[in-house]
Amino acid sequence: MDIADIATTDYIEVPVDRRLGKVRSIFEQEHPKGIIVTEGGEYRGVITERQLLQSHVEDDAKAEALAKHAPKVSRTEDIRETARMLVEGNTKVAPVFEDDSLWGIVTEDLILEAVLDNLDALNVADIYSTNIVTTTESDTVGRVINRLRENGISRLPVLDDAGDLTGVVTVHDVVNVVIRDMSKATVGDRRGEVERVLDLPVYDMMSSPVETVTPTVSVEDAVRTMLAEDIGGVVVTDPDDDRRVDGVVTKTDVLRALTFTEEQQMDVQITNIDLLDTLSRAEIRERITAAADKYSDMQVQHAHVRFHKHNEKLRGTPLIQAQIRLRTNRGQIAGSGEGYGSDNAFHVAMDKLERNVLELKDIRADEKYEGQLLRKLNEL
Repeated sequence: MDIADIATTDYIEVPVDRRLGKVRSIFEQEHPKGIIVTEGGEYRGVITERQLLQSHVEDDAKAEALAKHAPKVSRTEDIRETARMLVEGNTKVAPVFEDDSLWGIVTEDLILEAVLDNLDALNVADIYSTNIVTTTESDTVGRVINRLRENGISRLPVLDDAGDLTGVVTVHDVVNVVIRDMSKATVGDRRGEVERVLDLPVYDMMSSPVETVTPTVSVEDAVRTMLAEDIGGVVVTDPDDDRRVDGVVTKTDVLRALTFTEEQQMDVQITNIDLLDTLSRAEIRERITAAADKYSDMQVQHAHVRFHKHNEKLRGTPLIQAQIRLRTNRGQIAGSGEGYGSDNAFHVAMDKLERNVLELKDIRADEKYEGQLLRKLNEL
C-alpha cells in the first residue's frame, strides 16, 4: 500500500509571516495534528502542538520562527518506511510530495487507521514503555511543562499521595490551559497571568478517569481506544490492580512497532537523528550488537535510540540526553545518560544499559566478558 492511498489533501496551511498568536488559536479551535508552513506556496516546514509547549517565542513572532523540518514523503512511499520517518523525525505529521510539489499530508492517525486490522498480532506487552515518568496531583503546571520538555514525552500519569493512578496530563491539556488563559490577558497583565497559570496544580487540569489497558491487551484494541477517544496514548496498569501504573503505550510506540523486521540484522531506530554528529546509524547498531552478544541467553529483536538536546552547551557543544530501549526475548531493557555531544551521551547510556542488564535475574554475561564488564561498571 502506497502513502497516496491514505494521505489527505485536506490540511491547514499558514504563510511564514503569520503571527504565532493566530497559529495558537488554530490549534485551540481546530486541534490539527500539525500545521504546514509555506512561503510563496512552497513548503517550509511544520508546526506541532508540542513545539508550542516547548517554545518561549512570543505571540507577535512569525510562524517561520517555529517551523520545523519534517521528513518529505513521496506519494509512492510504503507505510513501513513512512512510519519510520515520522518516528525518527519526532513528528506526527509529514508533507507528501508529488515530484517537487506539495500534494498533501500524512499523519500518524491515518497510518494507524490503515493498518488497524493487522495489529492484533502484537500485545501491548510487546511494545509499551516501562520507563515511567509521572507527576502528582499537587505538582504545578510549570513543573509538568519541565518534565514533558526534559523527557521529550507527551503525557504524564498523575498519582495521588498513595501512588495510585488518578488522572493523566498531556501536552494538549497544557497548551489548552495556557492558550485559554493567555488570551484573557492584556499586554500589561501578561507576566502576572503567566505566573498564575504556571502555579496551577495538576489536579485542576488533569483528565480523569483515565483510559487504561493491561499488558495482555492486543495492540489493535489499544489503538482503537486511542482513535475513538482522540488521545495519543493510554496508561498501562497492573493486571491485578488498575490503580498501579506499569507503563504507557502511545501511538508513536505503535508506529515504531510497524518498523520491526524479521531480518538477521538488528533493527535500530533513531529518534531525532539530526542530532548525530560523529555517530552513524551503522556505528550505533554495531555497538548495541556487540553489547548484546555478550549475553548468550538474551536476543535483541529491536533497538530504539532517542536523542534529546538541552539548551546547555560546553564550548559550543550541546548537552545531549540519550535513551536506549531494547526489545528482547527477555522483555524490555532501557538505559539513559547525558553528555556533551551525541557520541558521549550514547556511551554513557550504553554503560547504564549494560548495568541494567547485569541486574536482571537469570541474565549473565558470557564468562570471558564478565570480569571486564564488572570492572567497567565499577562493580568489583
